[in-house]
Amino acid sequence: MGTIKELSPLLTNQIAAGEVIERPSSVVKELLENAIDAGSTRIEIDIEESGLRKIRIQDNGIGMTKEDARMSIKRHTTSKLYSPEQLFRIRTLGFRGEALASITAVSKVTLTTSTGEDSGVELKIESGEIKEEKTVPPLKGTTFLVEDLFYNTPARLKFVRTLQTELAHITDVVSKASLSHPEIAFVLKNDGNLLLQTSGKGELLQAVAGNIGPVNARKMLPFSGEDEDFKVSGYTSLPELTRSNRNYLSIFINGRPIRNMAIAKAITLGYGSTLMVGRFPITIISIEMDVQLVDVNVHPTKQEVRISKEQELSQVIQKAIREAIQGVQRIPESIEDLSFKRKENRVEAPKPVQQTLEWQLKTPTPETPRVETPSYTENVREEVEVLPNDDTPVQVINEAEPVEQEELVDSHDEHADYLKLAEKIDTQPFEKEFPELHYFGQMHGTYLFAQNEKGLYMIDQHAAQERIKYEQFKVEIGQVGRVSQPLMVPILLEFSKKDSVKLEERLSLVEEFGIEMELFGQNTFQVQSHPAWIKKGQEKAIIEEIIDFILADEKITVAKLREATAIMMSCKGSIKANHHLSEWEARQLLVDLAKCKNPYNCPHGRPVLVHLTNKDLEHLFKRIQDPHQSKRQQFE
Repeated sequence: MGTIKELSPLLTNQIAAGEVIERPSSVVKELLENAIDAGSTRIEIDIEESGLRKIRIQDNGIGMTKEDARMSIKRHTTSKLYSPEQLFRIRTLGFRGEALASITAVSKVTLTTSTGEDSGVELKIESGEIKEEKTVPPLKGTTFLVEDLFYNTPARLKFVRTLQTELAHITDVVSKASLSHPEIAFVLKNDGNLLLQTSGKGELLQAVAGNIGPVNARKMLPFSGEDEDFKVSGYTSLPELTRSNRNYLSIFINGRPIRNMAIAKAITLGYGSTLMVGRFPITIISIEMDVQLVDVNVHPTKQEVRISKEQELSQVIQKAIREAIQGVQRIPESIEDLSFKRKENRVEAPKPVQQTLEWQLKTPTPETPRVETPSYTENVREEVEVLPNDDTPVQVINEAEPVEQEELVDSHDEHADYLKLAEKIDTQPFEKEFPELHYFGQMHGTYLFAQNEKGLYMIDQHAAQERIKYEQFKVEIGQVGRVSQPLMVPILLEFSKKDSVKLEERLSLVEEFGIEMELFGQNTFQVQSHPAWIKKGQEKAIIEEIIDFILADEKITVAKLREATAIMMSCKGSIKANHHLSEWEARQLLVDLAKCKNPYNCPHGRPVLVHLTNKDLEHLFKRIQDPHQSKRQQFE
């Protein structure tokens, strides 16, 4: 007897279910797609215990006959595909013929369906086999009741997350379906509680408001564009309404929700320089194209596709969004829309006006014009200190002829995962004493130059200030819970349905961090107080960033949250490249850097300063010859 055997139908379906049915939301997605393909105008989803105990999906679509109902649960059976040629012209959401067979293989299913003309049928299915069949009244439509999901695959059940997490994934699936098909009325309930409801009147903006909140919906702009191959339309947020991740980008191709980095990049590029670095808009984009230009048969989940003429599509998207935001008043209507607020009593320094090369530091006279110069520290000073004259040359800045150079950017990724950095941060102080440095100049508004008896030092001003601010915030944030700042007017924050469900479960962690917040409506939360270290005018922006950390990591602790927040605030609050510092600011930067526990690396791990010894400089200028070189090599 041979060793190769044919697998049983149940086993093959369970193997297939491993790819298609990953969690309860996968069941909801597959059944929703079938209901949409059936021409339904109303779909009701009722779940218990986040879908693990029960998932009930009822639609008013075309229904199935008794024969089709029995055939539908078999593997590789479908009503949407009949020939190989049709595989590349798919217009329906489902087509693979695997979903129902996979679902029935790992759960107990009751299928009730009727075309409305003849009597319907009710099938009870367990482990892929029909256990019971009976006739029911001719009520047009189909109802799927899925119970005890993964009851016969306990290994898969172990990988299921918390109930709130699974509920959040289900909510996300239904939300995306409501955005891609506003003409269908959706109702989602969990344990009898209403989570989502849409009217089905075909108004996309109304569906957007139900998903991200009415306040955010009022800040959405319609856009549209087309060429010979593509037609795009949807809504995108004003530049002042952004998020720190791409989770709020909803992309649909021919009504199918997909993930595509090229399209996501095209959306952000359409904003040009109106978006802050590391921020992403809220966008719902619908793309209509010839089905032959897109291949949806890439992955069993059907969320990844291949697009022909991807570059041309990106150009259409960029142009449509650019035209939508051009000419729109982008001045925020209220102070709450600002990510920052002008500080009061800021440091004023004399404007550098240098006509000739001078080596004496002049004391500014009262007639000298003064400008606001942002200090790299948060310490408020009443006046600029005048440094005594020493042997350090004064920095010369020629503003008439700026140096031509390539755009300077920070070497670390602006979208860095602060949570991962928080796990690796080294807070141990260095035993080696920081050298005493004498500042003498700045290059390209980015690098500071200093010296001592041991040679030349080059300092990255952004990395240096990151380290200083990180250690300052580390101390301040460590006092969470001790000092709280109550708000006379609560801050209202709106989130998507998915994030609202996840956040509701983690409100205790938010409170432990020092933020008093409670649910204020379906998608809205009300902040009543916050830690005192959050600067005035930055409350909303900082709290949103903290909430993003909590939503991104299910197992995040308060300690890790404090670390990630300190890194984030130090990065965002530090001076960037091409920012010229006054001489006092540069000198004080070096003084504060020397006080740090680790003055040699920024929180991202980049070096803060580079040292060239006297010997290194002598080698560079050939004042010292390498003994390992031949005389011929020395003169080449």
